[in-house]
Amino acid sequence: MVRIPDAKVALSTASVYPESTATAFEIAARLGYDGVEVMVWTDPVSQDIESLRRLSDYHEVPILAVHAPCLLITQRVWSTDPWVKLQRAKAAAERLGASTVVVHPPFRWQRAYAREFVRGIWRMAGETDVRFAVENMYPWRYRDREMLAYAPDWDVTHDDYRHFTIDLSHTATARTDALGMVDRMGDRLAHLHLADGMGSNKDEHLVPGRGTQPCAELLEQLAATGFDGNVVVEVNTRRAMSTAEREADLAEALAFTRLHLASPNSAVSSDSGISPNTAASPSSGVSPNSAASSTRAVPGS
Repeated sequence: MVRIPDAKVALSTASVYPESTATAFEIAARLGYDGVEVMVWTDPVSQDIESLRRLSDYHEVPILAVHAPCLLITQRVWSTDPWVKLQRAKAAAERLGASTVVVHPPFRWQRAYAREFVRGIWRMAGETDVRFAVENMYPWRYRDREMLAYAPDWDVTHDDYRHFTIDLSHTATARTDALGMVDRMGDRLAHLHLADGMGSNKDEHLVPGRGTQPCAELLEQLAATGFDGNVVVEVNTRRAMSTAEREADLAEALAFTRLHLASPNSAVSSDSGISPNTAASPSSGVSPNSAASSTRAVPGS
């Protein structure tokens, strides 16, 4: 049996950087993603609810999640007060119909915010139907030195949150067991940032299948357990030499996701004769677009 969960597959607007938020909606619609996750950052469109609503309506692509402005480069976006940022992210999600706000744990130097973070997230989660899904991070490393940049912890499973986001590029950078982290999250896992990594000191956000992370295994596990959260492709395409190359990467990521979210290894191997590792690979003769289309055609997808 092929088991297909209710999870939606979305494109993070961060995946098209340095292109614009508007470009992400256009690409998501053209490639057949179920929706987008808006990364709120320095692009003015990403900060403007009405502009986002118009993009969503025009391209007929729903906004499934809002990523609060938690990055170093977004410290002044929507206020310098981190709680104001989260209130505005919640309001944006409510007005745009998004189910989830993704939030990072505080930086260690945000001491007052870090002290109240766990209690504050619970308080805000109790005020809305929007899920605040706290995302795992990683230690910062330089040569042989390691700095713990996040508080209370980069491993968010060490604290008590109602909902979690797991990011597989971050598990690679942290050099931690991704499936073990998923087990600790249990039914509080609400959101997945799908990417890959090789375990370097840099947060790589490779196309899934190009690194060492158990991307396929995790998707198949989610399919088997009926996961109903969002699966968000959040990859780095900054080195793409052209728009066509960027779109090919994003099409490959979508094909990989739909293949493994809809088809456990046993079903793919026995029914189609296609290896899960080659079905959406450029070298297999199966194009990413055709793989995505054929997987979507499975009844119930």
